[in-house]
Amino acid sequence: MPARRAFAQKLRARTPMIGTFVKLRDPAVIEMLGGAGFDFVIIDAEHAPFDRESIALATLAARAANVAALVRVPESDGHWISTALDCGAAGIMVPQVRNATMAELLVQRVRYGSGLRGFSPSTAAAGYGARGIVDHLESQSEETVFICQIEDCSAVAEAAEIAAVNGVDGLLVGPVDLAVSEGVTDPSAPEIEVMGEHVMAAARQAGIAGGMFISDPSATSRWSSCGGTLFVLGTDQSFLLQSARASLASARQAVTSSGH
Repeated sequence: MPARRAFAQKLRARTPMIGTFVKLRDPAVIEMLGGAGFDFVIIDAEHAPFDRESIALATLAARAANVAALVRVPESDGHWISTALDCGAAGIMVPQVRNATMAELLVQRVRYGSGLRGFSPSTAAAGYGARGIVDHLESQSEETVFICQIEDCSAVAEAAEIAAVNGVDGLLVGPVDLAVSEGVTDPSAPEIEVMGEHVMAAARQAGIAGGMFISDPSATSRWSSCGGTLFVLGTDQSFLLQSARASLASARQAVTSSGH
């Protein structure tokens, strides 16, 4: 089964999954993360310099590694959404979704049939024409997910309404943006955690996935107990820096201990 279809089924069944953000454009990064066993990756076109070509290469690498690749788009207009999905992304993540009205419009841009998304059966997502029109139309709704990021205190208040929109498959809490919107710099501050719990409860009540960005792996247990099923663990950049710093510190310590 293709990774994107398996991912969509697990997400909608609220099966716990762990992924990470990808900010480095080398396709080998995604190949390595897939080989490491991550359930999914999120190509971060909002905060990293991904363009149409690099998104195509990134999703190609994800297919080669049999790992689902979502794309966090930089804008909520139809151009970026269509580009990512035509390239074969498993789904779309939109930042700063504020209310149900915005979510409803985005659903129309993600799904075929609304007139807001152009159709082509010759894209990578359609097997370069191998699927045909009917098969691709039917398959897209089954294997394409849409996740709303909740990153502002006003959106937290609207979380239940956003979660109830037909076509929304999950809510992902952005604790750093939430903290900034509240004028604090600690994403683990008590008031931010309370908002995260509220979003998780809204997702759980609607029967969709509740997700959380976590920088500390031990926090997975805390948010799982709140009903979370989608966990975004750090970024490729953070993994590189953490490993490099730890290895360098160990090597320096070894040199110092040897008396040199």
